[in-house]
Amino acid sequence: MVLDLHQLLKSKQPKVGNTLFIAVDGHGGSGKSTFARLLADKLDASLIQTDDFASWDKPLNWWPLVIEHVFDPIKAGVKTLNYSRSKWWENHAPEPVVDYPVTDVMILEGVSSSRKEFRDYISLSIFVDTPKEICLQRGIERDGAYRTGKTREELEQMWNGWFEEENKYMDRDNPKAHADIVIDGTKPFENQVSF
Repeated sequence: MVLDLHQLLKSKQPKVGNTLFIAVDGHGGSGKSTFARLLADKLDASLIQTDDFASWDKPLNWWPLVIEHVFDPIKAGVKTLNYSRSKWWENHAPEPVVDYPVTDVMILEGVSSSRKEFRDYISLSIFVDTPKEICLQRGIERDGAYRTGKTREELEQMWNGWFEEENKYMDRDNPKAHADIVIDGTKPFENQVSF
């Protein structure tokens, strides 16, 4: 069965000023970013990534920054967002986000984007469900592409530590059970959701 996302969105109300936020959550490497980019394109929505606030050193406790730099400014009526982005690797120097447009629908994508601290801001929650072994493989392949200088074994260690932190969040907040929609991250998204 294919879910009609437009029909579902009609039943939801904005919670952050006039902006309706969709959270796309799941484990690292689950396919969240791919799905969120597709969703942003189809809905003409701006995409906020939690990776702009998280880091290897701060895998989960970055969430107040999203409230401070995204939700609160939009509630106050800003039309664009500006914030610094976190550094993930020694040679990683991301440009800050400058004059990023606030749209009627916005997507917050990343691990713990539907955390309980965000439930008063999120109108629709989507969980991308993918087996951990696939997530691990995808994550290592992606991070290796950044030429991090890490060996595969070092990346596996880092990712296993990351999963330990993710599991704490999954146990605490149970985002899959709280999701409005659960998507299979191993199958084509277009076969599961109509935009």
